Amino acid sequence: MLEAAGAPLKAIGTVVDATRDAIRSYMAGNKEEAFKSLSYAADQGHAPAQWKLARMYADGDGVPRDDLRAFENFSKMCDRHAEEAPESPTAPFVSSAFIALGSYYLNGIPNSSVRANPARAREMFAYSASYFGDSEAQFILARLYLDGVGGAKDPKQALRWLTLSAEKGHRLAQAELGQLLFSGDAGPRQRARGLMWLELASQNADPVNEVWIVDANKKAVREASDTDLLAAKAYMLQHRRQTK
Repeated sequence: MLEAAGAPLKAIGTVVDATRDAIRSYMAGNKEEAFKSLSYAADQGHAPAQWKLARMYADGDGVPRDDLRAFENFSKMCDRHAEEAPESPTAPFVSSAFIALGSYYLNGIPNSSVRANPARAREMFAYSASYFGDSEAQFILARLYLDGVGGAKDPKQALRWLTLSAEKGHRLAQAELGQLLFSGDAGPRQRARGLMWLELASQNADPVNEVWIVDANKKAVREASDTDLLAAKAYMLQHRRQTK
């Protein structure tokens, strides 16, 4: 196999060109040709190509769905690019691959050697959440800590990861964090901060698929005191200033 890191510039250019050709073919609806180009580039270790090829297998997109092949491609990608610099253009692909592996380990793959391994799943999400700072991984990891999946329950850690994810604008994390802070179910009750996060989540919620976020916000507002509401407005102003 050609090692991209030590390959001549001409070879690296060929791999990049193959990926570009694959994208053009895919966008034009020629997924068979895209698959061929992606397979070539993926074999050379090109992370974006590996990711797209794995996603095609995972989604049955242009090829028969094959979760095991998707798992194998995500695994190769993570093994090869785990230490990719977080600020690298390649990093989001690698981080997403760790999340995909975590999802496979949570449930296992039927009729394969990949068994459900929640502890391993938590490790995958934790790596993506900590090393790459991925908001989706942070949210999922928080849920695992809340539910005690893959290890002991730890509400304190759950709140920590929810906060990091919410601060990046992850709606579900904002809504979950808001509910927990408002109710005090995972630690000290902070009703005003909870209201702030619920309002932020509600402002950007999908009106069809995320009605529960809007409803949770309305319910909290009804239950809040005037003091809570005033403090929540102050927190909202502060948040907006900090995120400008």
